[in-house]
Amino acid sequence: MGSDTRTLDVVGIGNAIVDVLVTSDDAFLEAHGLSKGGMSLVNAEQAQQLYAAAGPGLETSGGSAANTLAGLAQLGGRAGFIGRVRDDQLGAIFSHDIRSVGARFETPAALDGPATARCLILVTPDAQRTMCTYLGASVDLDPDDLDLYLVRQAGLLYLEGYLWDGEAAKRAFLAAAEVMRSAGGQVALSLSDAFCVERHRDSFLELVDGHVDVLFANEAEITALYRCNDFEAAIEQVKGRCSIAVLTRGALGSVVIGEGRVHHIPPYVLGPLVDTTGAGDLYAAGFLWGLCRGEPLERCGQLGSLCAGQVITQLGPRPRVSLPDLVTKHLG
Repeated sequence: MGSDTRTLDVVGIGNAIVDVLVTSDDAFLEAHGLSKGGMSLVNAEQAQQLYAAAGPGLETSGGSAANTLAGLAQLGGRAGFIGRVRDDQLGAIFSHDIRSVGARFETPAALDGPATARCLILVTPDAQRTMCTYLGASVDLDPDDLDLYLVRQAGLLYLEGYLWDGEAAKRAFLAAAEVMRSAGGQVALSLSDAFCVERHRDSFLELVDGHVDVLFANEAEITALYRCNDFEAAIEQVKGRCSIAVLTRGALGSVVIGEGRVHHIPPYVLGPLVDTTGAGDLYAAGFLWGLCRGEPLERCGQLGSLCAGQVITQLGPRPRVSLPDLVTKHLG
Protein backbone atom coordinates (compact mmCIF):
# COMPACT_ATOMS: atom_id res chain seq x y z
CA MET A 1 0.00 0.00 0.00
CA GLY A 2 1.21 3.52 -0.66
CA SER A 3 3.90 5.07 -2.79
CA ASP A 4 7.69 5.34 -2.48
CA THR A 5 7.37 9.14 -2.72
CA ARG A 6 5.16 9.39 0.35
CA THR A 7 6.80 10.38 3.62
CA LEU A 8 3.96 9.26 5.92
CA ASP A 9 2.08 6.00 6.32
CA VAL A 10 -1.03 7.49 7.93
CA VAL A 11 -2.27 11.01 8.60
CA GLY A 12 -5.18 11.38 10.99
CA ILE A 13 -7.68 14.16 11.55
CA GLY A 14 -9.51 14.36 14.84
CA ASN A 15 -10.38 16.27 17.96
CA ALA A 16 -7.23 17.41 19.78
CA ILE A 17 -8.22 16.66 23.38
CA VAL A 18 -6.48 16.45 26.74
CA ASP A 19 -8.00 13.68 28.87
CA VAL A 20 -8.51 14.05 32.61
CA LEU A 21 -8.87 10.55 34.09
CA VAL A 22 -10.58 10.25 37.47
CA THR A 23 -11.43 7.11 39.43
CA SER A 24 -15.15 7.23 40.22
CA ASP A 25 -18.17 5.09 41.13
CA ASP A 26 -21.70 4.39 39.95
CA ALA A 27 -23.18 6.75 42.56
CA PHE A 28 -21.31 9.72 41.05
CA LEU A 29 -22.57 8.84 37.57
CA GLU A 30 -26.14 8.58 38.82
CA ALA A 31 -25.90 11.83 40.78
CA HIS A 32 -24.86 13.70 37.64
CA GLY A 33 -27.21 11.93 35.23
CA LEU A 34 -24.40 10.35 33.21
CA SER A 35 -24.93 7.26 31.03
CA LYS A 36 -22.34 4.67 32.04
CA GLY A 37 -19.92 3.73 29.26
CA GLY A 38 -21.02 6.53 26.94
CA MET A 39 -19.82 9.95 25.88
CA SER A 40 -21.72 13.14 26.71
CA LEU A 41 -20.95 16.54 25.21
CA VAL A 42 -20.78 19.34 27.78
CA ASN A 43 -20.25 23.09 27.58
CA ALA A 44 -17.42 24.98 29.27
CA GLU A 45 -19.41 25.67 32.45
CA GLN A 46 -20.55 22.05 32.80
CA ALA A 47 -16.99 20.86 32.20
CA GLN A 48 -15.72 23.03 35.07
CA GLN A 49 -18.50 21.89 37.42
CA LEU A 50 -17.94 18.19 36.74
CA TYR A 51 -14.18 18.52 37.07
CA ALA A 52 -14.54 20.27 40.42
CA ALA A 53 -16.98 17.63 41.71
CA ALA A 54 -14.93 14.66 40.51
CA GLY A 55 -11.76 15.46 42.42
CA PRO A 56 -8.10 15.06 41.36
CA GLY A 57 -7.31 13.41 38.06
CA LEU A 58 -4.49 12.31 35.77
CA GLU A 59 -4.00 14.60 32.77
CA THR A 60 -2.88 12.92 29.56
CA SER A 61 -3.19 13.85 25.92
CA GLY A 62 -6.02 12.00 24.23
CA GLY A 63 -8.52 12.26 21.42
CA SER A 64 -9.46 9.13 19.50
CA ALA A 65 -7.54 9.65 16.26
CA ALA A 66 -4.61 11.25 18.10
CA ASN A 67 -4.32 8.15 20.32
CA THR A 68 -4.29 5.95 17.22
CA LEU A 69 -1.62 8.02 15.49
CA ALA A 70 0.50 8.13 18.65
CA GLY A 71 0.28 4.34 18.89
CA LEU A 72 1.17 3.96 15.22
CA ALA A 73 4.22 6.17 15.72
CA GLN A 74 5.27 4.17 18.79
CA LEU A 75 5.14 1.01 16.67
CA GLY A 76 7.53 2.62 14.19
CA GLY A 77 4.97 3.86 11.67
CA ARG A 78 5.28 7.26 10.02
CA ALA A 79 2.36 9.23 11.40
CA GLY A 80 0.96 12.73 11.11
CA PHE A 81 -1.95 14.37 12.94
CA ILE A 82 -4.13 17.35 12.14
CA GLY A 83 -6.26 18.90 14.89
CA ARG A 84 -6.91 22.27 16.49
CA VAL A 85 -5.78 23.43 19.93
CA ARG A 86 -5.78 26.86 21.58
CA ASP A 87 -2.55 28.60 22.65
CA ASP A 88 -3.14 27.65 26.29
CA GLN A 89 -1.66 25.24 28.84
CA LEU A 90 -3.65 22.19 27.69
CA GLY A 91 -2.85 23.04 24.06
CA ALA A 92 0.86 23.00 24.90
CA ILE A 93 0.49 19.67 26.70
CA PHE A 94 -1.30 18.10 23.74
CA SER A 95 1.25 19.42 21.20
CA HIS A 96 4.22 18.23 23.24
CA ASP A 97 2.83 14.76 23.89
CA ILE A 98 1.96 13.83 20.31
CA ARG A 99 5.27 15.14 18.96
CA SER A 100 7.22 13.33 21.69
CA VAL A 101 6.26 9.93 20.26
CA GLY A 102 7.44 10.90 16.78
CA ALA A 103 4.19 11.95 15.10
CA ARG A 104 4.15 15.09 12.97
CA PHE A 105 1.77 17.76 14.29
CA GLU A 106 1.96 21.12 12.53
CA THR A 107 -1.53 22.65 12.88
CA PRO A 108 -1.05 26.20 14.27
CA ALA A 109 -2.65 26.85 17.67
CA ALA A 110 -5.64 29.20 17.65
CA LEU A 111 -4.86 32.61 19.16
CA ASP A 112 -8.44 33.31 20.22
CA GLY A 113 -11.80 31.58 20.67
CA PRO A 114 -12.64 28.53 22.83
CA ALA A 115 -10.05 26.80 25.01
CA THR A 116 -8.35 23.52 24.12
CA ALA A 117 -10.75 20.59 24.33
CA ARG A 118 -10.73 18.36 27.38
CA CYS A 119 -12.46 15.12 28.26
CA LEU A 120 -13.28 14.12 31.82
CA ILE A 121 -13.07 10.31 31.90
CA LEU A 122 -14.71 8.72 34.91
CA VAL A 123 -13.30 5.23 35.44
CA THR A 124 -15.49 2.97 37.62
CA PRO A 125 -14.22 -0.13 39.51
CA ASP A 126 -15.38 -2.40 36.64
CA ALA A 127 -12.92 -0.52 34.34
CA GLN A 128 -15.75 1.05 32.33
CA ARG A 129 -15.09 4.63 31.29
CA THR A 130 -17.76 7.32 31.05
CA MET A 131 -16.71 10.42 29.15
CA CYS A 132 -17.82 14.03 29.48
CA THR A 133 -16.31 15.99 26.62
CA TYR A 134 -15.89 19.73 26.15
CA LEU A 135 -14.93 20.03 22.48
CA GLY A 136 -13.71 23.62 22.72
CA ALA A 137 -11.26 24.64 20.01
CA SER A 138 -11.18 21.20 18.38
CA VAL A 139 -14.49 21.55 16.52
CA ASP A 140 -13.45 24.89 15.03
CA LEU A 141 -11.08 23.00 12.77
CA ASP A 142 -11.96 23.99 9.21
CA PRO A 143 -10.52 23.44 5.72
CA ASP A 144 -8.21 26.46 6.19
CA ASP A 145 -6.49 24.58 9.04
CA LEU A 146 -5.73 21.56 6.89
CA ASP A 147 -2.18 20.94 5.84
CA LEU A 148 -3.21 19.32 2.57
CA TYR A 149 0.46 18.73 1.77
CA LEU A 150 0.59 16.52 4.86
CA VAL A 151 -2.48 14.63 3.64
CA ARG A 152 -0.91 14.08 0.21
CA GLN A 153 2.23 12.69 1.87
CA ALA A 154 0.31 9.78 3.40
CA GLY A 155 -0.93 6.51 1.96
CA LEU A 156 -3.96 6.44 4.24
CA LEU A 157 -6.18 9.08 5.86
CA TYR A 158 -7.70 8.16 9.24
CA LEU A 159 -10.79 10.05 10.40
CA GLU A 160 -12.75 9.89 13.64
CA GLY A 161 -16.54 10.04 13.70
CA TYR A 162 -16.53 12.53 16.58
CA LEU A 163 -15.57 15.21 14.04
CA TRP A 164 -19.09 15.01 12.67
CA ASP A 165 -20.34 17.01 15.69
CA GLY A 166 -18.94 20.25 14.21
CA GLU A 167 -19.99 21.68 10.84
CA ALA A 168 -16.59 23.28 10.12
CA ALA A 169 -14.78 20.10 11.14
CA LYS A 170 -17.10 18.08 8.91
CA ARG A 171 -16.15 20.22 5.92
CA ALA A 172 -12.47 19.76 6.74
CA PHE A 173 -13.05 16.00 7.02
CA LEU A 174 -14.63 15.78 3.53
CA ALA A 175 -12.02 18.07 1.93
CA ALA A 176 -9.21 15.87 3.23
CA ALA A 177 -10.95 12.69 2.05
CA GLU A 178 -11.28 14.18 -1.44
CA VAL A 179 -7.58 15.06 -1.51
CA MET A 180 -6.60 11.56 -0.33
CA ARG A 181 -8.81 9.96 -2.98
CA SER A 182 -7.32 12.12 -5.74
CA ALA A 183 -3.82 11.20 -4.54
CA GLY A 184 -4.67 7.50 -4.86
CA GLY A 185 -4.65 6.77 -1.14
CA GLN A 186 -7.15 5.08 1.14
CA VAL A 187 -9.62 6.50 3.66
CA ALA A 188 -10.33 4.89 7.04
CA LEU A 189 -13.10 5.91 9.44
CA SER A 190 -13.72 5.11 13.10
CA LEU A 191 -17.38 5.40 14.11
CA SER A 192 -16.12 6.56 17.55
CA ASP A 193 -19.21 6.10 19.74
CA ALA A 194 -22.70 4.59 19.53
CA PHE A 195 -24.29 7.89 20.60
CA CYS A 196 -22.34 9.62 17.83
CA VAL A 197 -23.74 7.07 15.36
CA GLU A 198 -27.28 7.77 16.57
CA ARG A 199 -26.76 11.50 15.99
CA HIS A 200 -25.36 11.11 12.47
CA ARG A 201 -26.55 7.73 11.16
CA ASP A 202 -27.62 8.83 7.67
CA SER A 203 -24.38 10.73 7.08
CA PHE A 204 -22.30 7.81 8.29
CA LEU A 205 -24.16 5.35 6.06
CA GLU A 206 -23.45 7.60 3.07
CA LEU A 207 -19.80 7.91 4.10
CA VAL A 208 -19.29 4.16 4.50
CA ASP A 209 -20.87 3.41 1.14
CA GLY A 210 -19.19 6.18 -0.84
CA HIS A 211 -15.94 7.31 0.76
CA VAL A 212 -14.53 4.74 3.19
CA ASP A 213 -12.10 1.90 2.42
CA VAL A 214 -11.48 0.74 6.01
CA LEU A 215 -14.17 0.96 8.69
CA PHE A 216 -13.52 0.58 12.43
CA ALA A 217 -16.44 0.06 14.82
CA ASN A 218 -17.23 -1.73 18.04
CA GLU A 219 -20.26 -3.98 18.50
CA ALA A 220 -22.54 -1.22 19.83
CA GLU A 221 -21.57 1.15 17.01
CA ILE A 222 -22.03 -1.27 14.12
CA THR A 223 -25.39 -2.55 15.40
CA ALA A 224 -26.52 1.07 15.89
CA LEU A 225 -25.40 2.00 12.38
CA TYR A 226 -27.48 -0.70 10.71
CA ARG A 227 -30.21 -0.82 13.39
CA CYS A 228 -29.57 -4.51 13.96
CA ASN A 229 -30.65 -6.49 16.99
CA ASP A 230 -27.54 -8.66 17.01
CA PHE A 231 -23.91 -8.62 15.95
CA GLU A 232 -24.17 -11.39 13.33
CA ALA A 233 -26.86 -9.43 11.47
CA ALA A 234 -24.61 -6.36 11.49
CA ILE A 235 -21.76 -8.42 9.97
CA GLU A 236 -24.03 -9.37 7.08
CA GLN A 237 -25.06 -5.74 6.60
CA VAL A 238 -21.54 -4.35 6.44
CA LYS A 239 -20.15 -7.00 4.06
CA GLY A 240 -19.27 -5.41 0.72
CA ARG A 241 -19.95 -1.86 1.93
CA CYS A 242 -16.22 -1.09 2.13
CA SER A 243 -13.02 -2.97 1.40
CA ILE A 244 -12.28 -3.82 5.04
CA ALA A 245 -14.50 -3.73 8.13
CA VAL A 246 -12.87 -4.13 11.54
CA LEU A 247 -15.36 -4.86 14.33
CA THR A 248 -14.24 -5.09 17.95
CA ARG A 249 -16.12 -6.87 20.75
CA GLY A 250 -14.08 -6.30 23.91
CA ALA A 251 -13.54 -9.56 25.80
CA LEU A 252 -15.00 -11.51 22.87
CA GLY A 253 -12.20 -10.40 20.55
CA SER A 254 -12.76 -8.92 17.12
CA VAL A 255 -13.86 -9.70 13.59
CA VAL A 256 -12.07 -8.55 10.43
CA ILE A 257 -14.05 -8.69 7.18
CA GLY A 258 -12.27 -8.25 3.88
CA GLU A 259 -10.96 -9.93 0.74
CA GLY A 260 -14.01 -12.20 0.77
CA ARG A 261 -13.23 -13.66 4.20
CA VAL A 262 -14.29 -13.21 7.81
CA HIS A 263 -11.47 -13.52 10.36
CA HIS A 264 -12.27 -14.08 14.04
CA ILE A 265 -9.46 -12.65 16.16
CA PRO A 266 -9.16 -13.68 19.84
CA PRO A 267 -8.39 -11.08 22.52
CA TYR A 268 -5.03 -10.85 24.26
CA VAL A 269 -5.26 -10.98 28.05
CA LEU A 270 -2.03 -9.43 29.31
CA GLY A 271 -3.01 -8.59 32.87
CA PRO A 272 -5.86 -7.36 35.06
CA LEU A 273 -8.36 -5.04 33.38
CA VAL A 274 -7.74 -1.50 34.66
CA ASP A 275 -9.21 0.98 32.17
CA THR A 276 -10.80 0.47 28.74
CA THR A 277 -9.98 4.04 27.62
CA GLY A 278 -8.17 3.91 24.29
CA ALA A 279 -8.75 0.20 23.61
CA GLY A 280 -10.38 0.81 20.23
CA ASP A 281 -7.87 3.53 19.37
CA LEU A 282 -4.89 1.27 20.01
CA TYR A 283 -6.55 -1.60 18.16
CA ALA A 284 -6.75 0.71 15.14
CA ALA A 285 -3.08 1.68 15.62
CA GLY A 286 -1.89 -1.92 15.50
CA PHE A 287 -4.19 -2.83 12.63
CA LEU A 288 -3.17 0.15 10.48
CA TRP A 289 0.51 -0.45 11.19
CA GLY A 290 0.13 -3.97 9.88
CA LEU A 291 -1.91 -2.81 6.89
CA CYS A 292 0.72 -0.23 5.92
CA ARG A 293 3.38 -2.96 6.04
CA GLY A 294 1.34 -5.18 3.73
CA GLU A 295 0.56 -7.78 6.41
CA PRO A 296 -2.34 -10.24 5.86
CA LEU A 297 -5.61 -9.06 7.39
CA GLU A 298 -5.57 -11.76 10.06
CA ARG A 299 -2.17 -10.60 11.33
CA CYS A 300 -3.34 -6.97 11.18
CA GLY A 301 -6.16 -8.00 13.49
CA GLN A 302 -3.75 -9.79 15.81
CA LEU A 303 -1.56 -6.68 15.99
CA GLY A 304 -4.60 -4.56 16.83
CA SER A 305 -5.81 -7.02 19.44
CA LEU A 306 -2.39 -7.13 21.08
CA CYS A 307 -2.08 -3.34 21.33
CA ALA A 308 -5.61 -3.06 22.74
CA GLY A 309 -4.86 -5.85 25.21
CA GLN A 310 -1.90 -3.90 26.54
CA VAL A 311 -3.52 -0.48 26.93
CA ILE A 312 -6.41 -1.78 29.03
CA THR A 313 -3.95 -2.97 31.71
CA GLN A 314 -3.06 0.65 32.57
CA LEU A 315 -4.76 3.96 33.28
CA GLY A 316 -4.90 6.20 30.23
CA PRO A 317 -4.93 5.77 26.43
CA ARG A 318 -1.21 6.07 25.57
CA PRO A 319 0.85 2.87 26.07
CA ARG A 320 3.58 3.08 28.70
CA VAL A 321 5.51 0.08 27.42
CA SER A 322 7.45 -0.50 24.21
CA LEU A 323 4.93 -1.64 21.63
CA PRO A 324 7.64 -3.01 19.27
CA ASP A 325 8.95 -5.16 22.14
CA LEU A 326 5.40 -6.29 22.89
CA VAL A 327 4.90 -7.35 19.27
CA THR A 328 8.24 -9.20 19.19
CA LYS A 329 7.39 -11.05 22.40
CA HIS A 330 3.90 -12.19 21.42
CA LEU A 331 3.83 -12.29 17.63
CA GLY A 332 7.45 -12.62 16.61
